[in-house]
Amino acid sequence: MSDKPLICVPIFKEDLDKASETADKALKLGADILELRIDALKKQDCDKIGRFMDTYQGKIIATNRKKSEGGLFKGSEAERTDILREVADFALFVDIELLTEKKYLRKVIKASNSSIVSFHDFNKTPGVTELLEIVKQEKNIGDMAKFAVMPQNMQDTLTVFQVLLQVKDTIGISMGELGSYTRVTAALFGSPLTFASLDEGSAPGQLDIGSTKLFLEKFRKW
Repeated sequence: MSDKPLICVPIFKEDLDKASETADKALKLGADILELRIDALKKQDCDKIGRFMDTYQGKIIATNRKKSEGGLFKGSEAERTDILREVADFALFVDIELLTEKKYLRKVIKASNSSIVSFHDFNKTPGVTELLEIVKQEKNIGDMAKFAVMPQNMQDTLTVFQVLLQVKDTIGISMGELGSYTRVTAALFGSPLTFASLDEGSAPGQLDIGSTKLFLEKFRKW
């Protein structure tokens, strides 16, 4: 991972042809890496997904979210994690949730070149102490930590920055409209990566790639 904050654009499409169009456009507009949301695909053919990812070698985060973590995958945990293991070799990172059952979590981590272990809370923002413990658990398992939480007030958004100041290799996000500014300003506090969209975001409060790029270009000059 670069020592500069990178822009990642999620690819949230029903088929790989549309995913390819989005990926090409995102890279042309300035994305550094791409997140392939496998759970959004209607047909999850590992061979075809692997070939798609190989086209963008070194630029793909492979993610297969279940419904409880904000995703669309409807199969079993064995099926969901087997897909990730099958395509892991083509990915720069595999994103796997901290709350995944341990026997599946370990297999995905073992198959990955590098891993992002993620935590999502779509209802609230845990306190600093709790989030630091979550990050510690994630980093004990994988290569990079990630947490995305929902703010109830402005103080909650500042909690994200308080955590990021105390850890390394950690992506921190405050979701929703209230937390949307953290998706770019988190870079000022050490987050190595920020998510942006081409049009409609794949998560609440996600900013478009143009706005994100403009801010980070200014940040990189500071």
